[in-house]
Amino acid sequence: MSKSMRMPTHPPRFAGAAAGCALALALSAAGVTGPAPAAAAAPVSAPASASAPQPKQYTAAQVYGFLVKFYGQHGPSAYDRMHKVDADLRKRAAAAKGSDVLLCAQNVPRSISVGRVTAERSGMAWAPVTTHWKAGPDKRFTAYVGLKGSLPMKLYDVTCDG
Repeated sequence: MSKSMRMPTHPPRFAGAAAGCALALALSAAGVTGPAPAAAAAPVSAPASASAPQPKQYTAAQVYGFLVKFYGQHGPSAYDRMHKVDADLRKRAAAAKGSDVLLCAQNVPRSISVGRVTAERSGMAWAPVTTHWKAGPDKRFTAYVGLKGSLPMKLYDVTCDG
């Protein structure tokens, strides 16, 4: 007498989720992007009276912390220069041979200090940055950082104060 193994007539509960994940991976690998199919997710609409929230902005304290970490004691790291600087400023820095645009200098400073941050509703913040040197007077420049909270914080510009 042999007992046969009885197979369920319905697929397991997770089969639909697994198939959806497999489809999403296949579409992603094929480079297909776009909205999810209507059957996968129904859109949720907000009441007409609800106003869209304003995008979050970084605070002056957050910008100060960013600049202190970005500049450190002797200037930004290679990683920070690549990933925490706006593309236009990176191009300008690469074109400036013999000068460090991000430090308004030609050498590595003894130390760096960041002053008070001013944040504007316009979406930009700035702070004076002072480089201290073993020989010669301290130099000051202004660093500008974008405030839009939906974007990673980056250094957008530097103006050398002479």
